[in-house]
Amino acid sequence: MDVFAALLDGFATAITPMNLFWCLLGTTLGTAIGILPGIGPALTIALLLPITSKLDPTGAFIMFAGLYYGAMYGGSTTSILLNTPGESGSIVTALEGNRMARQGRGAAALATAAIGSFVAGTIGTIILTFLAPLFVRLALLFGPAEYFALMVLAFTTVSSVLGSSMARGLTSLLVGLAIGLVGVDVLTGQARLAFGVPSLLRQVDIVVVAVGLFAVGEALYVASRPHLRNAEIIPIKGSLFMTREEWRRSWKPWLRGAVIGFPFGALPAGGTEIPTFLSYATEKKLSKHPEEFGKGAIEGVAGPEAANNSAVAGVLVPLLTLGLPTSATAAILLAAFEEYNLKPGPLLFSSSASLVWGLIASLYIGNIMLLVLNLPLVGLWVRLLAIPQPLLYGGILVFSTLGVYSLNNSTFDLGLLLVVGLIGFLMRRYDFPVAPVIIGLILGRIAEAQFRRALAISQGDPSVFFTHPLSAALLAIAALVLLVPLVWHWRTRRAPA
Repeated sequence: MDVFAALLDGFATAITPMNLFWCLLGTTLGTAIGILPGIGPALTIALLLPITSKLDPTGAFIMFAGLYYGAMYGGSTTSILLNTPGESGSIVTALEGNRMARQGRGAAALATAAIGSFVAGTIGTIILTFLAPLFVRLALLFGPAEYFALMVLAFTTVSSVLGSSMARGLTSLLVGLAIGLVGVDVLTGQARLAFGVPSLLRQVDIVVVAVGLFAVGEALYVASRPHLRNAEIIPIKGSLFMTREEWRRSWKPWLRGAVIGFPFGALPAGGTEIPTFLSYATEKKLSKHPEEFGKGAIEGVAGPEAANNSAVAGVLVPLLTLGLPTSATAAILLAAFEEYNLKPGPLLFSSSASLVWGLIASLYIGNIMLLVLNLPLVGLWVRLLAIPQPLLYGGILVFSTLGVYSLNNSTFDLGLLLVVGLIGFLMRRYDFPVAPVIIGLILGRIAEAQFRRALAISQGDPSVFFTHPLSAALLAIAALVLLVPLVWHWRTRRAPA
């Protein structure tokens, strides 16, 4: 009953006129950026961080969550009509959705994607509602040693899964950890990695790094491409109402996709790509029409889109209860919490209960808003694809510069933004993932504090990390995450051809 009471309080917070406005703004903006290829929720939230830093935190996070959900909805539109996924989680949707569009069934593909996203998003939010309090109870068992081990596990999983290789992921993580060390050490008062620059003594602002890597770096990378793509947009034909046969073939994939997607979102670096591919494979195996796959099977759109949106709800469980980001967007949301001096974790549910439960309640409302926005207005959204990419990314650079300067009215921050943006460009150019940098920057500071606290409690005895069962188990899992791929690669290379 405590969950129901908390959720009712959350709805009381979420349905205030101002918070409804922020929810509508977030879902509308999220749908728009989901439709625009290459503009993801992580980039957009990073751009908004300087602007929203003066807003009420509850309203800001309601908008961010709506934006995150909306981007998953909007990504299916470009996948189906343009064969260009707006989000990585919509890659699988393009396989069958674009085929359906070319056969004149684009309206049905868009409808099953939108309704499936609504069904799975609602199911995922229900699971989040009841699972989050259980995670909070688990998190209360964590001491400094356990939290440090959890941070190490986050470092290894994110670095090994994100990017094309483990080496690149770990390199990006080390860059983030190094940036996190810049400034004055709180315990000793010694300057670290400041290189005699007074402005660096106050630590590197997380917002500057996030905007530089995700917004400026992406804009420079797109500008460096020799030819910007002009793809064919397939016009929408037919009614957006699904036939009885299409409903019959879609409802089971929606439910299966919701169940498949949520756990992967909650896992470190689980993401949306793996559950969407797994859902697609499952639907192909269970379908009574396997011959249609690759030619426009509606199950191949319904299942992956449901898995995609359910995974987004899963991402919020470890983020809110443990302060553990499991995706690039979650890392930016963690940066937003830092900007408001809020610490995600079990204490957040008691110290900022109205924010947390208002955020969860807004997800139910946002799902309804998104269904209304995506079904009747899809023709309007498609017109966004006509915006020239040079203008789009030029605008991103302008907003990035203005937003960062408005934080502290500092020209040094602008110079730092340019340096970080160039680093982000080089990372994109040479296929280094940028998410581990943000995760290393934020969690590195937390890990250092917990490491020192654990050693202080144990009077300098490092065995504290291995004598506590939970801490030892987490460190063992982290070691396996690093070693198993290396051993597998070594055995594969030694195996006879």
